[in-house]
Amino acid sequence: MWIFSVLHQHKLLSVWTRGLQKPGLISRVGSQFASYHFTATLLCPEDSTALKRRRRVSIASSVQRKPVASDGWQDRERSGQSKAWKNDIPALQKPNQRRGEDNRVSSELRKLCMEDFPADRERQLKQKSTPDSKAENYEIVFGIAPCVLALTQGRRKAHKLFVKDGEASLRASMLKVCEEAHRRGVKIHRVSKKDLDKMSSGRVHQGVCLQASPLRYLTENSDSAPKRNNNTPLWLVLEGIQDPMNLGAILRSAYFLGVDRVASSLRSSCPLSPVVSKASSGVMEVIGVYGYKNLEDMLRSKVEQGWQVVGTVGAEAEQSNIPVTQCSDFQMTKPTLLLMGGEGEGLSKELLSLCQTLLTIPAGRELFPGIESLNVSVATGILLHSLLSSRRSTR
Repeated sequence: MWIFSVLHQHKLLSVWTRGLQKPGLISRVGSQFASYHFTATLLCPEDSTALKRRRRVSIASSVQRKPVASDGWQDRERSGQSKAWKNDIPALQKPNQRRGEDNRVSSELRKLCMEDFPADRERQLKQKSTPDSKAENYEIVFGIAPCVLALTQGRRKAHKLFVKDGEASLRASMLKVCEEAHRRGVKIHRVSKKDLDKMSSGRVHQGVCLQASPLRYLTENSDSAPKRNNNTPLWLVLEGIQDPMNLGAILRSAYFLGVDRVASSLRSSCPLSPVVSKASSGVMEVIGVYGYKNLEDMLRSKVEQGWQVVGTVGAEAEQSNIPVTQCSDFQMTKPTLLLMGGEGEGLSKELLSLCQTLLTIPAGRELFPGIESLNVSVATGILLHSLLSSRRSTR
């Protein structure tokens, strides 16, 4: 019985040994090992150095080991393994293959490689999704209408366009932005919503941001030949508008209703920022806003040319020597300058002293204390509509 057990164990051991000696199994294992590491080296060459270093260490350690007497099974294993490497490597890359042919790799393999090396993937995405920090003079315009008009009007120098990746980029409005950018040679980058939120400082960007040069206030020296028409001209003069949302809304109303020029004081006024452009729905990219260091000098010059200066006051304004008229009763019969003061303070005493008439908007009900006035952008829209309607009726 003991002899039979020993013989049975010896027979099982010999059968198991013959199974391991099959070269097909070794070839398959070696092929998978070779394919994985060759793909990583091909798609991520910057990491091939580390891979080669690991191989050199592995080879050196194997050389330092003491030689062991090999039997026939070990010789057959090494020969089968070397044959497997020789058969598999040429299938991936021939010895005389040119370096330019290494780029012919499917997107699936490239994606797998980037998943194996997340640091490289993060670095590449970061390079694509951030504005060019080397650009000396730029800002981020956000929103579909501001970006489209910034591209089409040509008043800015566009640098890069960032579009939200995903199904949102297939909307008709988004495709129009990309088409205009492509037509003008502007680089287009697809980025995540998180990147766009960071670029726009958390504001509503509608899935698109444009890196472009800023807009400045125009000056009289930069004025081109004025467009002449048969209408009585109306200029809107703003003093100390500090809220960019109010300025954007005022510009949108002025453009829609047909104001001939918008002028603003440079002192204590907000700049023409991307927030103003978004609040104006892109009108700031179309209409030129003139800036003046001294509005008094400009107003005096216009009065000498025959213009009338019209100011604004609240319904409960203090008594003054300047006549106060409801906006619905005023008739604009000659070139007019409409003055609008800033939030809270209104017009300064210096500008009020130059006004020939003060307009007021009548309330439709009895008002509670503290809410007797309108927002400056709303009041501007009402007054502009009233004046321009009277201009049309007197033509």
